[in-house]
Amino acid sequence: METQGWDSGQVYVRSVFPGDSESKTNANIVQELYDFIQNFRDGNLFLYREQLRSNLSVGRAYLKVDLQDVTNYDAVISQKIINNPTEILSMFEEAAYISAKNMSIGSQQEQDSIPKIQIELLSKDNILSLRELNSGHVSKLVCVSGLIIGASTLSSKSTFVYLQCRNCKHVKIVPVAGGYSGVNIPRVCDKPLTQDSERCPLDSYEIIPDKCIFVDQQTLKLQESPDFIPVGELPRHLGSTGAVAIRNPYLRIVGMEVLKSGNSSASKTFSPEEENEMLSISRIPNIYQVFSDSIAPSIFGNSDIKKAITCLLFGGSKKVLPDGMRIRGDINVLLLGDPGTAKSQLLKFVEKVAPISIYTSGKGSSAAGLTASVIKDPTTRELYLEGGAMVLADGGVVCIDEFDKMRDEDRVAIHEAMEQQTISIAKAGITTVLNARSSVLAAANPVFGRYDDSKAPGDNIDFQTTILSRFDCIFIVKDEHNEARDREMCSKANPTGGGKIRQLEAVVRLSESLAKISLAPVCTVEHVEEAIRIFRVSTVDAAQSTTVDGITRTELVNEMRKIETEIRRRLPVGSQLPVRVLKSDFIRQGYSQHAVDHTIFSLVRQDTLQYKNQRMLIQRVGS
Repeated sequence: METQGWDSGQVYVRSVFPGDSESKTNANIVQELYDFIQNFRDGNLFLYREQLRSNLSVGRAYLKVDLQDVTNYDAVISQKIINNPTEILSMFEEAAYISAKNMSIGSQQEQDSIPKIQIELLSKDNILSLRELNSGHVSKLVCVSGLIIGASTLSSKSTFVYLQCRNCKHVKIVPVAGGYSGVNIPRVCDKPLTQDSERCPLDSYEIIPDKCIFVDQQTLKLQESPDFIPVGELPRHLGSTGAVAIRNPYLRIVGMEVLKSGNSSASKTFSPEEENEMLSISRIPNIYQVFSDSIAPSIFGNSDIKKAITCLLFGGSKKVLPDGMRIRGDINVLLLGDPGTAKSQLLKFVEKVAPISIYTSGKGSSAAGLTASVIKDPTTRELYLEGGAMVLADGGVVCIDEFDKMRDEDRVAIHEAMEQQTISIAKAGITTVLNARSSVLAAANPVFGRYDDSKAPGDNIDFQTTILSRFDCIFIVKDEHNEARDREMCSKANPTGGGKIRQLEAVVRLSESLAKISLAPVCTVEHVEEAIRIFRVSTVDAAQSTTVDGITRTELVNEMRKIETEIRRRLPVGSQLPVRVLKSDFIRQGYSQHAVDHTIFSLVRQDTLQYKNQRMLIQRVGS
């Protein structure tokens, strides 16, 4: 629960006639809040009276109050808290302080030592998004949800400033208003004048820091929850208004509840009904198969991949060895294979089903975006950390699509996070270690776009051994040309998955479009036949079209294999040859120019060949 304000100057209105009606009204509100603390019951338990007593016994000077309980007790008081939280909360804390003193059975000195009680409000009603906050919510109590992506260092904020006159040593204690508005120091000394005294000079008050009263304060950066972000828009942060306002808006937190955290699953308590339900599920004989079949059921096949993803979602157990070494319990899985084999669909399903999850694409992810970045606050000029995807998904799953499209320097940044499950930061004078206890589910394509069975697995996988060793399971997903399997997949109710998802879905989309043209409610056979014809004259013919040199793709692949074998035979490791001589020899033997150039380019990418002397020579450097 938070209150929103704009740190502008406050205007107070008072009656010109003397009276104590306002003080009587405030005293009545304090009495009503005192009665709520003392008398509100949950069954036979005086909930807040006992909570206050137990908190004070262990030195915790706060009281957590559910706003729904206040509404059930007195709806008028609850509405006053929502509409005027700044004043009513101070009265609420005064009522809690009176309750604490009345419950104390010690001496007068012990009663005087009772600290001020802080009221923390909690509520789950009418949760707003950050983009819904407007001028109507200024200085009102609102409930918002979001992700905390940055936090400032803990600082001390004064609530009462101790002033002393340099001339006459007169003492004045000035309260500090809420928010960031600061304090106004009187320019004239308030000490009453006598016949023998003289007026103190202007600006004679000075602050005595040691005698001021302070509270802890921290600034958090709040980002919109993913559920509240409209499609196609960027997430917003609090305080993203322009220069039109007097000052940037902020939320003053009067109660905060952590809904999800990395260790919440370990300490979560379940009701007896939930425990019985989970026990009954665990007794199902084929529960492992039931769970794996529930992973993306619209995707045909891939049963072993789904079983590995099931294990990833449940995770293992983290171990701490006697010497203090920690062994991760989270499981990392890599899906490497041909395009159109539903790898991204599996990642999307996991992102939706996991309680804590973040989906990102390798091409659009940087090292800082995955780990953490150091940001300078434009207002305070203070440096603070903002967590990346691996930090925000602590206790959950990070789904990284297009893993092969990441730059090497960005991919190296997650090495530590995947094995040690920490992210070490040493930037701009900030040295710290962040937790990144998350599983990684990644999808990537082979080096040549499709998996080539004629090459060794190492030639198809363009990843360093250091990153591959951090994956517990690596699946090779191939688009196998099997007519019986394709027919079986197409006969399913939800034909998703396999190398043919895209071709089948393309025909379905074309058929639906043809039906829309004639406003037909369903697709007919004529629509499907025309869709298949369009698909054949476009995609199929393009795939079977000739290359630049007038040869088919199959002939080109066969030529490249022969050229590669001949190059490996002619050039031992370490030997070199002029590029012009090598190309002319193969062309003289009848090979096409395109096949020769493509083969040399492929071997250079695999670090088998290397150009020398301004690309005039070619040298064999690898196996």
